Amino acid sequence: MIYHIYKAIRLIFSKLTNVANHCITWLKLKGNNVSFSSFKTGGTPYVMVARGGKMSIGKNFAMNNGIKYNPIGCPQPCTFFVDRTATLSIGDNVGISQTALVAIDDITIGNNVKIGGGVCIYTTDFHSLDPVLRKSKDDLSNRAKKPVVIKDNAFIGAHSIILKGVTIGENSIVGAGCVVTKNIPDNQIWAGNPARFIRNV
Repeated sequence: MIYHIYKAIRLIFSKLTNVANHCITWLKLKGNNVSFSSFKTGGTPYVMVARGGKMSIGKNFAMNNGIKYNPIGCPQPCTFFVDRTATLSIGDNVGISQTALVAIDDITIGNNVKIGGGVCIYTTDFHSLDPVLRKSKDDLSNRAKKPVVIKDNAFIGAHSIILKGVTIGENSIVGAGCVVTKNIPDNQIWAGNPARFIRNV
């Protein structure tokens, strides 16, 4: 009897939590002037779109924030950071978990893309590679940046890092734990650190 009462209370609490998470996420997206349609969310993300930056999300977007919603070993929520003059564009039917999308330059994600838990996509080195500049006040203004493109139907495995200037081809797969430093053509599987060609899809 007590077990059934406990189970009913948990179910009610879970449904209320899901509604609250959806409302909070809706407010975060609206508050950052994000263009979006339908979405599902487990937990709530971190969203920061700087003035002048643009972010858009297509239909049927789904995300997991934190280990409660995807027990893959990443406790953090999804992070969406868009700098001034940068654009973050996410297509239709995209699913992500605990993903960090840091758009200092543009990030473009196509349709039907799956991005695994803890994946980080960076469009910059964050700091100058010149040690003299790196310790000066000109550090950030001299950091390199290049756009990242993830084409339709790509699958990025958990804990991978996609670095600046990279394009992931259509239907291509990036194995878990990869560091991707160069372009991956369409219809290929890459894995390792640094990522290298394994075979065609």
